[in-house]
Amino acid sequence: MPRGSWGAVAALAQLTSSCSVGVDPGRRSQAFHRLFLPSLMDGLLSLASQLMRRAEGLSLFRKVMGSVGRLLRSHTCLTSQVLSSVHYEQIQMCDDVSVSLLCVQMWNQTCTASRDFLSQLSDDSVLLLLNEAVGQLAVSADALVGGASIRLILLMANQQELRVQPLLLSFRGLDSLLDKDWTGRGFDQDVDQLIALIQSDTRNRPQACTERVRAACVIQTAWKSFQTRRRVKSLNRAVSTLQRRYRARRRRQQKEEEQRWEEELKYQVCVRRQQARREFHQKQRKLLQLLPPDQVQPYLQQCERRAAVVIQSFWRGFRERRRYDDNNTLRHTRARQQAARTLQRAVRRFLQRRRAALVPPTTSFWIGQNGLTDSRRVELKRQVEEHVSRHPSSRGSRQECERLHQEVLLLELQRGGQRGRGQQRGEELLAHTHTLLELLRDAPPLSVVTMTDADSFLSPSGHVAARARDSHNAALQTSRLPWWRTLGETDTIQP
Repeated sequence: MPRGSWGAVAALAQLTSSCSVGVDPGRRSQAFHRLFLPSLMDGLLSLASQLMRRAEGLSLFRKVMGSVGRLLRSHTCLTSQVLSSVHYEQIQMCDDVSVSLLCVQMWNQTCTASRDFLSQLSDDSVLLLLNEAVGQLAVSADALVGGASIRLILLMANQQELRVQPLLLSFRGLDSLLDKDWTGRGFDQDVDQLIALIQSDTRNRPQACTERVRAACVIQTAWKSFQTRRRVKSLNRAVSTLQRRYRARRRRQQKEEEQRWEEELKYQVCVRRQQARREFHQKQRKLLQLLPPDQVQPYLQQCERRAAVVIQSFWRGFRERRRYDDNNTLRHTRARQQAARTLQRAVRRFLQRRRAALVPPTTSFWIGQNGLTDSRRVELKRQVEEHVSRHPSSRGSRQECERLHQEVLLLELQRGGQRGRGQQRGEELLAHTHTLLELLRDAPPLSVVTMTDADSFLSPSGHVAARARDSHNAALQTSRLPWWRTLGETDTIQP
């Protein structure tokens, strides 16, 4: 991955952690604390473990670890996950002094920023944190790492003395380690204070049993053997890499040699063919010299006739084969036309049946007698006259009706224009949204992205032009299709 991509990933991780601090999840508080925050922390630690292995990723590693500390200060419940994470264990086993110093400084800043941080941790988490600080004192020889680890232990003891001081007694030999390895390194006051804190309670407690000393020896032996095995494994990896490259070079050389032999063989075949052709012509010339003069011309004519027969046979065979292919093509064309006519006939019948099914059945407008009698006609006429006399018409003059009609028509046309513009605007927004979605779906990954691809997301002109070009091409392809291919299809091409 390019360096800029790692920087973008680290910036995105920092932005995500900043947004997760102080946020109010509301009704989704349970999912936020149980799912989102653990997954975010695991992703940050994984990114930090990958940046740790890169020579140019130290600044990015510092930025990611700052994000981890920010999350820990805001959400104390993630401390146990960090201390027991596989990725954090890989970071702890790194031999780089800068990485160890950044980890210890992160815990120092976290404990200093919030005095309630240690009080919210369990005893196991506090013990794991002490194990990390004491492990740095036992493994590292750098003064900055040792000073930061001693300050972390003192800070924990000052904030939680009743919890931390009994836990320090489990680290037998810590006072002698401090007195032997870390005295005279520039922070003797902190070393003396920590030694006094450890020895203040050890005077009142019995000496540790031999089993603990033996357990410490076993742990040290396991750790030293682990370091030795890791060095041996790295040597084996280097040897395997060397062997793999040597074998790849041998295979490449063998392949080049095989290609050279093939080219040489082809050249020899061409040379031998030319020699055989030259020998044949020379032999034919010698035979012509042996013939009598009166038989030379008939012999040449006979050779020409044989050559003409061979040429004619090849030409006729080619012509017959082409004619056969043309006949097959014609038969296939006729079969396709017949299939098209059959399909058109079936589609027309299907459409006719569907239209007939959609037409509502006609009902008779007259229910009752087939005709009117004179008495019934007179009665109906009388009822109509009474109704007209009781309900006079409210219609005005013809000019008023025409004016009212013109006003209603103008209002309806204005409303139709507004609806049309609104619909057109909605279609434009929908098309623009589809274009952006397609662009995001087809966007290249961060590993291969360029500045041109990044600038294309900032200007919609290219997207609109691409969308218009695709719509135009789709309209052209639809116009070239036969009419029976467009039956039953909806018009999806927007103007």
